[in-house]
Amino acid sequence: MEKSDPGKNLTANAFAELESGIYAALETYSNVHRGSGHNSIVSTHLYEQAREIVLNYLGLDKSKYTVIFCSPRRAEGMMAKLDPTNYQILSSKDIGLPIGVRALAINKSTLPKGEPLQSGGGTTKMISKEWIIWADAPDRFEAGTPAVINVIAFAIALKMLQQFGKDIFLNPATEKLAAAEILFHDDLEKFSGVELLNELRKTHIGRGVLVPTMQGTTSYINLDNSASTPTFTPVWKAFQQTYRQPAQVRQVLIQEVKTICSEFLGAPLTEYDVIFTSNTTESINLAAESFSRESEDGIEPVVVNTFLEHSSNDLPWRLIPGNSLVRLAINEKGFIDLKDLEALLKSHNKELLHGKKRIRLVTVSGASNVLGICNNLEEISRIVHQYGARLLVDAAQMAAHRKLDLKEWGIDYLALSAHKIYAPFGTGVLVVRKELLRFNPEELELIESSGEENASGIAALGKSLILLKRIGMDIIRKDEQLLTVRALKGLAKVPGIKIFGISNPESPEFASKIGVIVFSMKGMMPNKLATELAIQRGIGIRSGCFCAHILVKRLLHVPPFLEIFQRLIVTIFTGLRLPGLARVSLGLENTEEDVDTLIQMLIKISGKTEKQNDKRASLTFITTTTLTKAEVQKQIDDFVKGIARRVYSE
Repeated sequence: MEKSDPGKNLTANAFAELESGIYAALETYSNVHRGSGHNSIVSTHLYEQAREIVLNYLGLDKSKYTVIFCSPRRAEGMMAKLDPTNYQILSSKDIGLPIGVRALAINKSTLPKGEPLQSGGGTTKMISKEWIIWADAPDRFEAGTPAVINVIAFAIALKMLQQFGKDIFLNPATEKLAAAEILFHDDLEKFSGVELLNELRKTHIGRGVLVPTMQGTTSYINLDNSASTPTFTPVWKAFQQTYRQPAQVRQVLIQEVKTICSEFLGAPLTEYDVIFTSNTTESINLAAESFSRESEDGIEPVVVNTFLEHSSNDLPWRLIPGNSLVRLAINEKGFIDLKDLEALLKSHNKELLHGKKRIRLVTVSGASNVLGICNNLEEISRIVHQYGARLLVDAAQMAAHRKLDLKEWGIDYLALSAHKIYAPFGTGVLVVRKELLRFNPEELELIESSGEENASGIAALGKSLILLKRIGMDIIRKDEQLLTVRALKGLAKVPGIKIFGISNPESPEFASKIGVIVFSMKGMMPNKLATELAIQRGIGIRSGCFCAHILVKRLLHVPPFLEIFQRLIVTIFTGLRLPGLARVSLGLENTEEDVDTLIQMLIKISGKTEKQNDKRASLTFITTTTLTKAEVQKQIDDFVKGIARRVYSE
């Protein structure tokens, strides 16, 4: 009889424990910070606990040190600004996990001042057209949505290193798989189209998870897909299988996913480069860094974007030295006036009415994360190129919902994030027309190696794109629009609700809308409304300004004097959250029942707002409740702590 190898058994057990913890985190995954739903609260807690685990592993005092999680390249940039005696660094690569995480433990007193190396979502407290209030550390240095699940996985692994030894993950001793096996084969491969969509929904990780509410324990409903999307079993398996494979398999897989991205986006590899990053924000910062290196004698470059943009497609462009940023107006539904765009380009680049200023780049969102509309990229591109400029598209909100065709539409740069395409494992993509990046070969090699270190996240993205393609983007669009129609019609019946943007599903413009709806309720602040939905029925939405402060303030008609006052208030009261809107955003896992439950709860909540002047009304909000708000909040706290114990094996 062949004797078992204790070392192999120990490694197998370590991987099994690691994967059990990651899976538990995926069951309640959402974007971190600023979310009111159970999933966001849990993910935020797990992410912040990961910082403490890093400090404990390094034996550092958390009152003196903070932890910043970042990609390999961003870590290099941070370290270049620090004295080596003031930080320590941990790498997922060094412990044998190809998930692209760097943890920098930095002495708080030595953190760099001023603007961060990369700017965008999460790095600010508030912005206007002219000024920026930067967030406090560590948020200021973690631009864009962080690799939440990868960071949690890294923290789990660190705890296990202390238990099993530092080489426990270096030799997985697992069956070697071909890249094609990981990417193209799964339990659902016999399905396609609508049938695949229905079968895929059954594999939603987190489906049926029960959460505490005032009505008792109930299934969680995620309506916060614009912030981040959950995942499905085949995508998780691709992530899981990849970090167990040797380096040569991972390299083949990375190249295969470049081809998958190329085909999905209509960007032939003979004409476009596919660069993996950590998220959309890092991709746009990379494009901005490259653009900043361009120069023409006697020319002052101008970048044009719109009032529609996420801060990740605004801040990087306004921070380029010597660069001008011009914002195009939008109408109340979010559409650009193409005549205005052409007039702007013509006056700068043909009629030369602005001195040395020339528009060299137009950068627009493919779909708005606030109003949910898709501008006509093909027509925008035609106009942009007619006047000698280039086009960048922020496709973070679009790629999972609409077909894209870079070559056909003439798009020069495109950025997206895997965590908004059902692969929340820390990968982003920058697709760029060849010869446009202004980096020397050594720099480009470092850029590429930074993103490609997260081979597992890249595999998950590839798998997700394959599944979307097999379903068909037209089918996804039709299914989503049916749910959006149902939501809009239901919201129209709720007393006190005001919908912003396209609200009439019968309008011809509705064809240009994805499943994102923002609204307000008379008599109730959006953050309060989001909290009520969570504690009353376990519904997760998002509230606030959604990293699109300029747009939300315009929608709310915030006058200049009030904006100045808000700036003062935020500066003095650093923890204060200012008014915004409530947002519902639909994804593949959502059903008609989810939408109907949302509407029913909003109708109940609206009954409270009608009695807002009666102080007793707040005590009798829903007469059928079985728990007080204090009791359910205690249960939610226990729920969060219970999941943390499962994830981190405490």
